[in-house]
Amino acid sequence: MSESADSYSISTVQLEDDRYEVKQPAIRNKYVVRDSAGDVVLRGKQRLFKLKEEFPFVTGDDTDAFTVRAGSIVDIAGNYTITDAATGEDVVVLDEEFSLFVENWTIRDPDSGAVLATIRSKNRLLSAARHLVDAANLIPNRYEIFDPDDDHVGDIDGQFSIRDSYTVSIDDATNVPGEAVIATACILDALENN
Repeated sequence: MSESADSYSISTVQLEDDRYEVKQPAIRNKYVVRDSAGDVVLRGKQRLFKLKEEFPFVTGDDTDAFTVRAGSIVDIAGNYTITDAATGEDVVVLDEEFSLFVENWTIRDPDSGAVLATIRSKNRLLSAARHLVDAANLIPNRYEIFDPDDDHVGDIDGQFSIRDSYTVSIDDATNVPGEAVIATACILDALENN
């Protein structure tokens, strides 16, 4: 039995909605997350010129929220830790399944390694094309979110636009940490398009 999503909440972030819009400017890996009312709930950007990839996020009122950091300098399989900015505690770990043909992420407990959620590409053919042909990155990707029991609990759907844009919908967040899913939507966009 897994812990509730509240066990993995971030002290300065209140994500109570079930739908969010994640948008990125065309120039660099910078993100704005809005709730269904259109209010900015998170902003984040990739820090440039760091040996390890790092994505700090702030709340809509500029309070430090959390940071997503790569586990190592060259992180082929994609291991990232989300750390609460206020407490300094690691909240979850994001692991990318290493594959040339599929884009799957697992959200895990930072201590036990227990699976909290998985995010899987809906279209394996498109995933493979995105890894092999740069032009395929112009087609927005779509992902499904699953809870620890492998039940579908939401979606991350890319939209056709000049800027990368995703709608994150969480149907049942009882056992899925929302902040981690939103952070994953931002960094998977940044990493999968590099």
